[in-house]
Amino acid sequence: MATWTDFHPTRLLSRLVAAEVDFVIVGGVAVVLQAQPRFTKDLDICYASDPTNLDRLGGVLTALHARLRGIDEDLPFVADARALRQTQILTLSTDEGEIDLLVDPSGAPSYPDLRARADLVDLDGVQVRVASIEDLASMKRAAGRPQDLADLDALEIARRRRGRRRRS
Repeated sequence: MATWTDFHPTRLLSRLVAAEVDFVIVGGVAVVLQAQPRFTKDLDICYASDPTNLDRLGGVLTALHARLRGIDEDLPFVADARALRQTQILTLSTDEGEIDLLVDPSGAPSYPDLRARADLVDLDGVQVRVASIEDLASMKRAAGRPQDLADLDALEIARRRRGRRRRS
């Protein structure tokens, strides 16, 4: 079983990309990639909910021995397309670390818009979509927790820096 000290999001991301899962990185890892380094212990993704994508995502989660996080291990759970269709949020532990699956995060646009506005980032040779600064800020405002408010400041600074680079 992986622990937060073993957390390497690139391993999880590589598996998702290799299986052609349609997803966008949101949450703490997205803030790290868009704005500034900060501690995070899990990978948050929003994903397309069409049957083919749910099958692909379920396959990756099954291969990674996904388990419900914070729930008694005796509770039976299979991370397949059927289970994914029935949930809006899942927090899972896998052999490669923690992952949170979000169908419709608060403050986020529809998935097609989130995906279309996402930035394509090369992460150790893996091309991934990361929620845009604007969409991340909207999600952080909607969540409103102390860490989210701190992330808003970092995202605003990154947005300003980006704006200056584009004008130069």
